[in-house]
Amino acid sequence: MNKLTSLLINLAFFLEGSTRYKKIKQFFYNLLENEHYKYKKYFDYMMMFIIISSITIIIEEVDHPIYYWLNIYDIYIVTTIFIAEYLLRLWVSDDRRKIVIEEFENSVFLGTQFNTKRVLKRIWLSIKDYILSPFAIIDLLAILPAYREIRILRIFVLFRAFKMFRYSKNTIQFLEVITSKKTELTILFLLVLFIVFISGVSLYVFEAKTNPNVHTLLDAFYWAFVTISTVGYGDITPQSNEARVFTIIIILSGLGLISFFTSIIVSSFTEKIDEIKEAKTLTKIDRLSYYYLICGYSHLAELLAQKLKNEKKPFVILENDPDKFEEIQKRGYLCIKEDASKKEVLEKIQLKEKVKAVVCLAQDDIHNIFIALNIRSISKSIPIISRTFSKNSYKKLELAGVDYIVSPYQTAGLMASKIITQPIAVEAISDILSKKKNAVCDEVEVLKNSFIENKRIKDIELDKYKLILLGVRRIDENGKKFYFNPKDDFVLKEGDLLIIMGYSISVSYFKSLVIESSLKYARFRK
Repeated sequence: MNKLTSLLINLAFFLEGSTRYKKIKQFFYNLLENEHYKYKKYFDYMMMFIIISSITIIIEEVDHPIYYWLNIYDIYIVTTIFIAEYLLRLWVSDDRRKIVIEEFENSVFLGTQFNTKRVLKRIWLSIKDYILSPFAIIDLLAILPAYREIRILRIFVLFRAFKMFRYSKNTIQFLEVITSKKTELTILFLLVLFIVFISGVSLYVFEAKTNPNVHTLLDAFYWAFVTISTVGYGDITPQSNEARVFTIIIILSGLGLISFFTSIIVSSFTEKIDEIKEAKTLTKIDRLSYYYLICGYSHLAELLAQKLKNEKKPFVILENDPDKFEEIQKRGYLCIKEDASKKEVLEKIQLKEKVKAVVCLAQDDIHNIFIALNIRSISKSIPIISRTFSKNSYKKLELAGVDYIVSPYQTAGLMASKIITQPIAVEAISDILSKKKNAVCDEVEVLKNSFIENKRIKDIELDKYKLILLGVRRIDENGKKFYFNPKDDFVLKEGDLLIIMGYSISVSYFKSLVIESSLKYARFRK
């Protein structure tokens, strides 16, 4: 093993094992490339300021002398920043140490000699791929105006203006749309060149000696290009009948080519419109400190979304159905047209970092189970609430990691029974949900020696106070436990918390009775 090979391998493994190196590289990657990194926008603003100030200085010095310090700023500071940015982007564009490590591990496994030439070739190809990318070419050419004492290099000031495209999301999205139709646009471009070439040569042949405005082949090509673009400056006009016939053909061809170009652009935007909308939604999500996630859109999801909106709580809806997606957008809610059961979708919306709770409202239990499983694979602590359509799915949803399971049909049945037995209490619930009158939900502590201590639920006669009991929270040696809708023979103990619903006057009256009964017993003991 020669010194170069040994140096490559040792350096690659040293960098692979260096946590500091990885952190520094990740920092610059986030700063330069990661759209979701919180400091990237400030870096983009700074670079746009530097570019605009540099272009302004270059334009100003054409006719006016500039201050010495401005010259120093533009030639040395701006150029140094551009060079540093170019090299940093080249550095973070790929993990080239992994090429060396992969080749070394393969050679050890197969018992073959480490191929240094192949490794260096792969590293060079990786570097070349970046250097030849459009934005990298613009970055490199944007450095050249610093040497504008060489007159021809001044033209590269245009590339400093083009460099601003890198820091504009809308421009990047537009370029991505254009790139997606590269084949069609290439064919169109070649067709334009062919027509311009044939037309230019024809005009030159027909009118080189008779038309005073056509002196060279370049004049003929200029006329052909101006005509096919339907601009028609009129500085060159055909004199012969043959040339006029060609002009008519070129004008018609130009109209057809423009229509073709327009249809390509429109179709590409139509195909990419969802991606553009999703990118904007992800940008809005990135600005939120937290939000609630609703998976699936149904009548229940609509009610929940309206409730969260009224309470000014941020939320995002994941819905894959195109019709429902359009309906959500019309309502002005943040929505992404993706399948909530896909892990990569959940990671893309920063589930672990920003989601406060998830509500699974898909159209079937199987889908809700898959969503819960993927959420739990990312985060073990995010609360998950899920709707279920069948009692048989309760256990499966619990195993999938769902914290709270809601059955609309069971809830409706319970409410129906309460309407029959406790109509006033149910009316209070309805008022609470619709925020009418003075209906409230409150908790009442079972105080020592109060009239409800050591009493069964049925003995308290909550109906008499026009109240409904939702549940009881109890703390004992086993920890906290909540008893939802406890049975009539459930015995209350000191320290229990009753969760009750009713009109505020009923709740206040009942709480006062509990407190008075406890104080009365204490005074009696004294």
